[in-house]
Amino acid sequence: MPTKTLQIPTADGQADAFAAFPDRDGRHPGVLLYPDAFGVRPVLEGMARELAGHGYYVLVPNLYYRHGPAPVIELPEHIGEEVRPAVFAELVPLVEAHTTERVLRDADAYLGFLTAQPEVGDGPVAAIGYCLGAALAMRTATAHPDRVAAVAGFHPGFLVTDAPDSPHRAIPELAAEVHLGLAENDMTPETISELNQALDASGVGYSTEIYPGTIHGFAMSDTDAFDPSALRRHWDRLLPLLDRTLVTG
Repeated sequence: MPTKTLQIPTADGQADAFAAFPDRDGRHPGVLLYPDAFGVRPVLEGMARELAGHGYYVLVPNLYYRHGPAPVIELPEHIGEEVRPAVFAELVPLVEAHTTERVLRDADAYLGFLTAQPEVGDGPVAAIGYCLGAALAMRTATAHPDRVAAVAGFHPGFLVTDAPDSPHRAIPELAAEVHLGLAENDMTPETISELNQALDASGVGYSTEIYPGTIHGFAMSDTDAFDPSALRRHWDRLLPLLDRTLVTG
């Protein structure tokens, strides 16, 4: 698949991003792929290439561009349990600095940039994400219901919080079809119920599914949480969702 490293103009500077797209002429549906908290790295680039192979133009932004180009922190090839405390000590300040206001400003920039690419067709796009990225995908879709036709989040984090601006509180504004693939330890039954009530209020088609036998991070092959069967289930849910909701060229 052809790939590019791009610079996205934002209200706060230039966000570096990775893009992958089909190796054929024409215009293709756009997918905005938000990384997990670890950020842009080879496993996310591989996922973008996989989606591009199915006919999509995929944009993966560096969430932490205000602090430097990706990788903003040095990551080991495999993010095992023994290194996670040190990695998170560096990541937590970056995540905390990524306020809702910044998320929404960035979403405006990312969507505008994605849909302006010559390889991207007319019509709505998808917003997908992993861990932290699932909440960013949901914020993007609820802020832009006319531009986002599909939302997918896997082992999501921060979707339902006590904060007044928790992502789930804006879900009634949603117009996109949604799939959320949860690890067994991601949410309590009460939290899932609260999330489903918000999705019911939106009137959109949705599925929230617990992937059996999984722990948080199951889609990421560079972590100890990786579960190959859950990753296959993730593709089995994601690809039909995109096929149903996005206009292919």
